[in-house]
Amino acid sequence: MENEGFLCCEVNVQWLNKQGIIQRKLTNKRSNLRILRSNSQIVIEIVADKAAPVKFQFGKDVQVHNKFMQEGKSSIKFPAENATLFLSNAPPEQLRSFLKILFIKMANEKPECQRSASLRAQVLGHTSNKYQEISPITNSELQTAFKKANGKSTDTTPSPLAGKKRKLERTSGDRAPAAKKLYSETPIASQSLNLEQKEVLSACLAGKNVFFTGSAGTGKSYLLKKIIGALPPDVTVATASTGVAACHIGGITLHQFAGIGSGDATIERSLELASKPPAVTLWRKCKHLIIDEISMVDGHYFKKIEKVARTVRRNEKPFGGIQLILCGDFFQLPPVTRSFRDQKTASSNFCFQTKPWVNCMLNTYELKQVHRQTDHKFINILNKIRIGKADDDVVNALTATSKQKIEKDGILATRLCSHTKDADIINESKIRALEGECKLFEAQDSVPGTSKQLDSQTSVPDRLELKIGAQVMLLKNINVAAGLVNGARGVVKSFRDGLPLVQFRNRKEYLARREKWIIKTGGGASLTRMQVPLRLAWAFSIHKSQGLTLDCVEMSLGRVFEAGQAYVALSRAQSLEGLRVLDFKSNQVWANPDVLAFYKTLDRIKLVPLGAPEKSTTKKAKANKANIGRLNSKAAKEKPILTIC
Repeated sequence: MENEGFLCCEVNVQWLNKQGIIQRKLTNKRSNLRILRSNSQIVIEIVADKAAPVKFQFGKDVQVHNKFMQEGKSSIKFPAENATLFLSNAPPEQLRSFLKILFIKMANEKPECQRSASLRAQVLGHTSNKYQEISPITNSELQTAFKKANGKSTDTTPSPLAGKKRKLERTSGDRAPAAKKLYSETPIASQSLNLEQKEVLSACLAGKNVFFTGSAGTGKSYLLKKIIGALPPDVTVATASTGVAACHIGGITLHQFAGIGSGDATIERSLELASKPPAVTLWRKCKHLIIDEISMVDGHYFKKIEKVARTVRRNEKPFGGIQLILCGDFFQLPPVTRSFRDQKTASSNFCFQTKPWVNCMLNTYELKQVHRQTDHKFINILNKIRIGKADDDVVNALTATSKQKIEKDGILATRLCSHTKDADIINESKIRALEGECKLFEAQDSVPGTSKQLDSQTSVPDRLELKIGAQVMLLKNINVAAGLVNGARGVVKSFRDGLPLVQFRNRKEYLARREKWIIKTGGGASLTRMQVPLRLAWAFSIHKSQGLTLDCVEMSLGRVFEAGQAYVALSRAQSLEGLRVLDFKSNQVWANPDVLAFYKTLDRIKLVPLGAPEKSTTKKAKANKANIGRLNSKAAKEKPILTIC
């Protein structure tokens, strides 16, 4: 755990008098906080420019509020000093680590009676008043904190009286702030970055324009969440080309942020739209723009928002001086082809085929370590299909899966369809064919009339009809250790207290209670949907399966119509043993030639290491730009940058 006892954020401190009136205030836009220890006491030190350090001592009466931790906000109340620290614009992951180490250290503090000697020594002046860095967290401290966070010391099921007693203890204020939200291990917190992911994160934190790519299952979305959590939220905008992808990273769609509607207006009209509040406020406030699934952003739209950024921000640097962090795999689904008013015909145009892409001088990284699959044979097959290669080994291996029986314990294989309508028809017919009573689960949306927006930006349906025997898919990580993760397949066994009881492929049972989905709007507000985290799973569309890991999947690729569509479908499977491909033929696999040419240039361009001197970086960046320029002598005329194979 690195730098957990350090936090850089905006700090507001308020001291109140006995009447509750603010007596003194301290405000710093950029302050450094450290967790220190002095004479066995935990202390928070606040250091800001042109101000003397301020220290607060932690005691059992201190209150930590972390409800808005994911937004980079928290408050710490010190009743003994009648003071409150308001923290804001903190990198969420850094804030979480800071509060977590604070909680763990407080949870491991010895009772007052065990510290009487040291306190007596303090009074007599026998001990020094030196402040030292907090020691690293040990495994025993983690275990103690976990027990206190859960209010128990054993793994046995507590009695109702014991639960009531714990509740009283938690509200009595005589113990350290035991926040489960801080301690509980999420999928993000329970894993660590590998070396290639750390290199990308370092480049992003260094302020560089970054594009990172990688095949399906290399942890792009996971890394992106880490990057978002490491940047100050007030000046960072996380976007994605699709609503579901935006919801997945806790951001908004690129169209919502840009403020130019669908983008089919002329550049003059687009500039007019983006110059209106709140779009202009978002553009001028933004310092770090993150775009996920960049492969699905049309190149014409990319050029248009880059022009908007320079104009609205009154800055002629690429994207008006905003740091760009782009993520995606161009070998997967391409942009939706559309025609614009200032463009006579519709044509497929990737972002990398535009002049702004070159001008941004992106530092490019490719993640190569696959996490979704562990079978090297299957990984090699997917790598070949990714570049449009289907040799005899690939054909033979996938054809052999057509005879596999992958059904287990009544759980059927999910059919991946190239068209969304096909998947809907299959699901509707299957649920109607089941006997028994049909139960309807309607979503509870926070704002009436927003169901269409929530439908498009979340994977959870507005209305869900279920029967006993219905094939379903879990839509949220409920318990990673138990295998109850997003994409897990199961079947409805019964209804208990009006809720569906689902048995999954790993034989785990789960009573599906309502969960919450939150999406953000362009204006900064939030919309929420409460719904059981399930979806009918006899069939699923390939487009909606992006990001999922499926352990039991079937597909027929005879109707694929886009380059990379077969690759997206096949790469959803966790293993060859859980995959069945019907009527596979080599002509169902192909890659876009422009994408192939682009990735060949990435192999030829060797970017300078992160630790190299700044002068070398500048020279190398100029050389990279010149190299791309030589590949496209007509770039200035806005022709496709890469057209050779």
